Amino acid sequence: MTSTMNPAHANMVWQQVRPNEVSNPQVLEALQQIDRAQFVSDDYKELAYSDTRLPIGCGQFMWTPLEEGRILQFLQLKPTDSVLEIGTGSGFFTALIAQLSSNVISIEYFDELSKLASSRLESAGINNVTLHCGDASHRWNLADRIDVIVVTASCQQVPEDYLHALKVDGHLVAITGQPPAMQVQRITRSGEWQWQTENLFETVVAPLVHAETKTEFTF
Repeated sequence: MTSTMNPAHANMVWQQVRPNEVSNPQVLEALQQIDRAQFVSDDYKELAYSDTRLPIGCGQFMWTPLEEGRILQFLQLKPTDSVLEIGTGSGFFTALIAQLSSNVISIEYFDELSKLASSRLESAGINNVTLHCGDASHRWNLADRIDVIVVTASCQQVPEDYLHALKVDGHLVAITGQPPAMQVQRITRSGEWQWQTENLFETVVAPLVHAETKTEFTF
């Protein structure tokens, strides 16, 4: 996999993302190696590196490069990690996760987006991602517990099933709450029946499809 690193791409990494508390060298390397423009439709390629949320179809939007960089850094991924991503979207954040982990299972509600992401990931030479299409708003059946979970849309509270899907010492990053006061949270499973929550920063994103229809677990 090679990076184009044209001036706009370089500016995204070094002038937008790096000065805003994204200092992890592996995260910055991933942002350099994977060209965001490959995951943007032709209509928006000129805006691929801009600090804005771009429409990707089906009423969904990409995070900004800064949001992608910050959340990727907060995931604290290790090369041995298995990751569950809820919300494949364009596939760009999936590609970043895949660059920093062992393997990724990514779930997308919209079949159209999942197929586009599959094509883009293949073109980018990324082969450690398994894509599924379905409703993962409350649960997704896994063969075993997983190291890291990231939810790329918001939910009022994190579903109980995902908390129990984590390995002990594993963690989940999700955006919780309601506008205008949503929090990016990292929840670490510190024991078999213990979880610790950190509030990382505030943002507002659209909710997961069907996420609001079930009473969630509190802890």
